[in-house]
Amino acid sequence: MAEPFPILDDDGLCEEGRDLIRGVLERIGDKWSVIVICQLGDTTLRFNELRRMSAPITQRMLSATLRGLERDGLVTRTVHDTKPPRVDYALTPRGSSLLEVVRALAGWAERNATGILDSRTAFDAR
Repeated sequence: MAEPFPILDDDGLCEEGRDLIRGVLERIGDKWSVIVICQLGDTTLRFNELRRMSAPITQRMLSATLRGLERDGLVTRTVHDTKPPRVDYALTPRGSSLLEVVRALAGWAERNATGILDSRTAFDAR
């Protein structure tokens, strides 16, 4: 088992464990991970349900995103022994704790979207 990283204060945040932090932020900050986390929310979804709700994601990209989220312990994948096989995806407790952060970030983006668009327009006009 890997050594746990110490809880970092504000001064150490950019020094110790920065590679791990960068990797985590890359995972949760990519275009599709946030959407998948939001779509799963407090429910369990099958692959095709998740794909429809996350359009226009491709099947390949959804598979890769789910694998990455599962690898990081944010999503569980449950295969049911049925014909045809059924696979369900759900957030783990860690994924649910991230959902709170993602929803807060999405709320911030929504509240500031108009101002950001105005700033972009002003910047691009220079």
